[in-house]
This record gives sequence, C-alpha cells and structure tokens, in this order.
Amino acid sequence: MSSDDALSGFDRSTFQHDGMTHEVYRGGAGPAVIVMHEMPGLHQGVIRFARRLIDAGHSVYMPSLFGRVGEPYTRKGMLPLILGACVSRKFTVFADRTSRINSWLLALAHKAHAESGGPGVGAIGMCFSGSFALAMAIDDTVLAPVMSQPALPAGRAGLGVGPADLATIKTRTADGLCVIGMRFTNDRAVPAQRFTRLREELGDAFIAVEIDSSPGNPHGIGQGAHSVVTEDLVDEPGHPTRAALDQVMAFFAERLKPGRTT
Repeated sequence: MSSDDALSGFDRSTFQHDGMTHEVYRGGAGPAVIVMHEMPGLHQGVIRFARRLIDAGHSVYMPSLFGRVGEPYTRKGMLPLILGACVSRKFTVFADRTSRINSWLLALAHKAHAESGGPGVGAIGMCFSGSFALAMAIDDTVLAPVMSQPALPAGRAGLGVGPADLATIKTRTADGLCVIGMRFTNDRAVPAQRFTRLREELGDAFIAVEIDSSPGNPHGIGQGAHSVVTEDLVDEPGHPTRAALDQVMAFFAERLKPGRTT
C-alpha cells in the first residue's frame, strides 16, 4: 500500500499554535480522539488504528509530529530520528517537566472539540508520545487519556509532567477522570517502575493494562514486543493485545458519549 492509499479519506491541513506548526490528518465524524503516533512517524499501523476509531463513530485527528507520513512501519533509520526528536526543544521530555508540545496538542484538542462536538475529546499517545496523553489531562476538554507503551521520559519512574500539572491531573482523577496505561511486561523501554509510580499518584484512577511478554508466556508474545495497538497487535479474539485494544475502544466510547463530563 502506498502512502497516499494509506491516507485515503483523510483531510490534510496545517495547524499552527505557540510558534509550532504541524500537519494534521482528520477523518470520521463524532466525538474526537487525538491520535499521537509512535516512532518512526505516522506510519500505516497507526493509520489502521485510526480507521478503527472512525468505524466506531469517532472523529480522528492525527498530527504528524516527526518522521515520514503514510509509510509502512520500519526500524530502519530510527536512531537518528529518535535523537533528532529528543533534542528538539518542543519535544524535550523531562521526568518532572511538561513538554512544550503540550500547549500545541491542547490547542488542537480544543479545535477538535469545537469541530466535532461531544462532551470532550480522547487522546492516545504511543511510545515517544505516550506521556503526552497524560500531560494533556490537565485540560478539562480531555476526558479519555490513554498512554500506550509510554517510553519517555528517561527516568524509570518519570512521568513527563511537572509537579503543578501532576497536581491538576490528580484533582481531576479525584473528580472521576481515569487514565489508561498499557505496556508489555518485558518491554525495557517502558519500565515497571513507571506504572508503579502512576498507581501511587493516581490510585484506582490509573487503569494498568500489562500484557505478559515474559519468556515462555502462554501466547508466545515475543521478547521485543512494544507497540500494543499497532505492530504487535494480534487481531484475534482471546489474544491479550486484542483484549487491550477492545478495552481502549470501550473506554473512548464510554467516556466520550453524550452527557459525560469527566
């Protein structure tokens, strides 16, 4: 499939805010979900996931934050891309500081909400962008944040949000907000300590989905498994990655249905 075919049916636009400009691909109708791609870019696996959301009755807004758009997933050339993104001021993620890109993402969330309606928006970040979904939860517009294999920040228990923003998120979770986090248990890029910290900070409001990828696991999940809803998804009933996908889809459906406020 060509990159053009992968994005068939999506409208492309450019969105600018706070001195940052990125392309955004929009499709579907209904309450919006912001889909933030993983490395190496807005690849075809992320787009397939977005199409599931569209089929489920959501508008999807996919910003292209880095890398090439619409290409098949590949690890080739990923290291220079990772290094380039990590040194960019707008993407810099510290253990105890919110990334500058958050202001741009929240502006996009407000735009998506105004255009798509519903009680608010959902947000899912993957790998490099996983912690961005948590940071977005400071804003009342974001009702369904999902962290899929959040690989940053570098600190094993770091969350990538500043103390004041974390306090705001905790206030919102006390009022009913929930946050989903997903990881494979053997994924070294997503340390168990990060999910332990999320449980400590957010309590029962943090919904941890941890998929067994230990040696000899019953589903034969590989030791290098990382991308829960894209490249390492096994789309078969009864498989734990399919169960994780179904849980995320149900989370968006429930949290973004008319009448919800948290």
